[in-house]
Amino acid sequence: MQVLGVVLAGGKSRRFGSDKALAMLDGRSLLDRALENLSPMVDAVVVAGRKDATATTVPDRPRADMGPLGGICGAMVHAQSEGFDAILTVPVDALHLPSDLLQRLAPGPAFAAQQPVIALWPVTTLPALDALLASTRKHSLRAFAEAVAAREVALPGDPANINTPMDLAEFQLRGTSGNSNALHD
Repeated sequence: MQVLGVVLAGGKSRRFGSDKALAMLDGRSLLDRALENLSPMVDAVVVAGRKDATATTVPDRPRADMGPLGGICGAMVHAQSEGFDAILTVPVDALHLPSDLLQRLAPGPAFAAQQPVIALWPVTTLPALDALLASTRKHSLRAFAEAVAAREVALPGDPANINTPMDLAEFQLRGTSGNSNALHD
């Protein structure tokens, strides 16, 4: 199975107050950390929802500002056109990811109970996602997961979720940021 890793980085960072993807943690941006953490798990990586990144970028689909589903849809279209079987999605601020994340979520569709944006979506689910995004139904990850009968998987520990500068400061104070292995529990 060929898997494309996708860092979802198209949010507006309203609670953070500035571009969260570019926030620095021990001299590296959250975006670069997410790419580094995801890369060993997949065959290739892209960043969804941004125009500029240190990796290939893909636009949201069908349009910008649709939240995570827009990034997932854009990444799925890209994955399908490049011959990938599935996408493994993570948010830009998910730092504590198990190194066996792909194995825990396989077979897809499956999502992390703690953060549904951490998920494995087969590209065969694209028609269901397109239908959801074209409908007047609520455009949520849970609605998509229900539509494709995705499994909910509890991950060990709790992936970091940095929504505010205070969250980032607390994460730094805990002392886990200096050890890159701590980011792959």
